[in-house]
Amino acid sequence: YNEYKSYLRNSMLQAHRFLRKGVVLGRCLYSSLTDNDINHFRGVLDDAGVLTEDLDFYNEDWLGIMKGRSKLVLRPSTTEQVSSVLKYCNDRKLAVVPQGGNTGLVFGSTPLKDEVVLSLQRMNKITKFDKDFGVVYCGGGTVLHQIEEYGKDHGFTIPHDLGSKGSCTIGGNLATHAGGLRIVRYGRLRGAVLGMKIVLADGTILDDMTMMRKDNTGYDVKQLFIGSEGTLGVITEVSLLLPALPKSVNLVLFGCNSFEDVMKLCSSAKRDVGEIVSACEFMDGTAMQAVVKNVNIPYPMENFYKYYFLVETSGMNEVHDKEKLESFVAKAFENGLCTDGVVPENRNQVATVFSLREMIAVGLRPLGHNYQFDLSVPIQRMEELLQTVKARFDENEDVTVVGYGHIGDNDIHVHVITPQADASVESRIEPFIYDVVNDMGGSISSEHGIGYQKVKMLPFNKNKSIMDTMKVLKTTFDPKGILNPYKLLD
Repeated sequence: YNEYKSYLRNSMLQAHRFLRKGVVLGRCLYSSLTDNDINHFRGVLDDAGVLTEDLDFYNEDWLGIMKGRSKLVLRPSTTEQVSSVLKYCNDRKLAVVPQGGNTGLVFGSTPLKDEVVLSLQRMNKITKFDKDFGVVYCGGGTVLHQIEEYGKDHGFTIPHDLGSKGSCTIGGNLATHAGGLRIVRYGRLRGAVLGMKIVLADGTILDDMTMMRKDNTGYDVKQLFIGSEGTLGVITEVSLLLPALPKSVNLVLFGCNSFEDVMKLCSSAKRDVGEIVSACEFMDGTAMQAVVKNVNIPYPMENFYKYYFLVETSGMNEVHDKEKLESFVAKAFENGLCTDGVVPENRNQVATVFSLREMIAVGLRPLGHNYQFDLSVPIQRMEELLQTVKARFDENEDVTVVGYGHIGDNDIHVHVITPQADASVESRIEPFIYDVVNDMGGSISSEHGIGYQKVKMLPFNKNKSIMDTMKVLKTTFDPKGILNPYKLLD
């Protein structure tokens, strides 16, 4: 076990160094693309569906770290076209990378070699909407913000909210099971999925499109593809249940002197205003000062604090919701759980204060090179995690450790920041931090997925029986392994 653990550590460090240098591995297992292949695809798709030039957007990950060498991007516009493309690729054993908005953070939608990119950009239409019950039918390439705006026009909203919602697609969100804000209110995205169409590697179309919430007729097969990161099949169409658009949105931001107070506030919020809570967020003082200084957002308090706790409520009755929130705030001060607090008076002020949390990652970038970690641990262990990471470095080292996240659902983002990339710092935090998280019973990936970046670390978080079952699913749905190779399962 120790030898295996050492191997994983070394492999992870090597993988990260390769990624940051833009190194790609040699060809194996798959066929090489030929002119005959390209000509075949031109017969299946129109001219706009076959791209062989200016492919940088599709080859580079969102952070600009990884760059693949794909020579062909296919952009089908129907499920049947996806089926035709995949059947041919499977027969020819051409590796394929499904791609939505290409906004992922773990190199999950980026070609690592010269795989064919299968972009769902043109499958971006909302085809049907049930305005009475909020069921939307759309293509897998539909941008999340497009669904949000469409729903808003009919009195509904999206069940999850992401910073990349202007670019990310619903198919990609489901394939990665993306997290984001408001999980504490609406739950994970899979709970809002009513139906899907999925195309398997051999071109088989699984049609499970429905608007029924209750269907107890055997295996819920579509759920297997949520979180599969494009390794089992391609999600081409979705029916999604949208929640009603809140009529009343309120918020309070607390300044706290200890993380214990933050935990107590979070627990109190779930008990006292739980039916209208839509977000529970925390950030440390360094994160707050960085976003105020570097993003130029007005700071609503007189002093800075060690920690902050933010609660957003969303409901249907303005008077009722404000009374509930005011009672919660008063109780927090009475119990000494905060030193300061701000309650915005209107929606514009709510948006401004909320941006202090939303823009933290942007605010931290000017501080230097950010080593970012998307993790989940029990709330009671979050501060311990931060202190354990800080203890890896001497006080005289120019290293800053920052923590913030969706505390309401055990999510914490940890940034280790240095003036520039530092191999010594990197070797002390990776994979050390994953060891710590695993020992705490947490997850090495709370929201972003595994992709290629964390593929060597997955066995730390999943036991052998789970890993073996995942491999069985992979070989069952994609026996030739053409779908998103080198990702999720190594």
